[in-house]
Amino acid sequence: MKTHTKFLVNGFIKSFLNVFFVMTSLVFILNILKEIEFFSNKEVNSLYPIYLSLMSSPSIIFEMFPFIFLISTQFFFLRLFSNDEINIFKYSGLKNIKIINTLSVVSFFIGLLTITVFYSFSSNLQHYYLQVKNQFSKDKVYLAVINKNGLWIKDVVNKQTSIINSSKIDKNFLTDTFITTFDEDFNLIRSLKSDKIDIKHNEWLIYDATIFKNNTSQKSDLIKFKSNFNQKRIESLFSNLSSLSLIKLIDLRNNYRLLNYSTVDVDMQIYKVATYPLFLVIMTVLSSIIMLNAKRSSSKTLKIIIGLFFSVIIYYINNFFNVMGSTEKLPLMVSIWTPIIFLSLINLIMLVNINEK
Repeated sequence: MKTHTKFLVNGFIKSFLNVFFVMTSLVFILNILKEIEFFSNKEVNSLYPIYLSLMSSPSIIFEMFPFIFLISTQFFFLRLFSNDEINIFKYSGLKNIKIINTLSVVSFFIGLLTITVFYSFSSNLQHYYLQVKNQFSKDKVYLAVINKNGLWIKDVVNKQTSIINSSKIDKNFLTDTFITTFDEDFNLIRSLKSDKIDIKHNEWLIYDATIFKNNTSQKSDLIKFKSNFNQKRIESLFSNLSSLSLIKLIDLRNNYRLLNYSTVDVDMQIYKVATYPLFLVIMTVLSSIIMLNAKRSSSKTLKIIIGLFFSVIIYYINNFFNVMGSTEKLPLMVSIWTPIIFLSLINLIMLVNINEK
């Protein structure tokens, strides 16, 4: 590795680590305040908010990586400007485009580490965080999971526990469903089977049910079944995909398909993680261009403000297309790639004559 390349790599990594640790500290402190508020009316060890904050912070940091890269690049160039090293490189024949290429390669490799190591680490901690937090939730007696055998729900109403298994979901209907109900001592009360259950509201409508009770069976055209779950709640239960690693996301997508459940949100999360290194490179290039075009300005604060302004714009653009994709108003691939292509085109246009800056 050439001396100037080694200098650029070390300088960028140093800036990245500094910003990373500052942002991590801020997120950790804000999380502690949130957990303290949550546990304000609960009798727990005083260290519990700190413990849970440690669990949840990495997942938030992962979402902030694009802006961490943008700000890191800004501080890297501020150091080059303050020491006049950017002009030394220029007089030595090292063009601006070469500097940007070097930073882009470093960003890409850090991005690969982010999705292979950091994301797996943060998702596992987030999964554990949700499990621990659920112990203090009013809904801890309720449970819903999706696996290769379909949708499984544990529901408790009026001291009766119902175990519900459905092979498929079609909008607000469960199909091929079996419900077993126990009393508070877990003695069997009854079982029933139905091919059509309307779960739009908390009072389910069970059509053409076969009821098994006391070793006998009988038919019923319509049964009303009270539940803590409805269509909206069931859909929201599987929305926290940040607690799943890539392997678990792929397994979940396969299980969703078996259940005839929409895989849009899962696919979006998978594609989002897979394209993350490319997005981080784009943010690094954009920040480099901004700094090189604004280097004549003597105000460091103005340069940082410009970078933060672009960060906010990019966040809302990206979020807009994510919402359009998750609501299926745009094809999934369009919602994922449009922000990336749009930002790439902006970078390419702004790279023209960058060596003259």
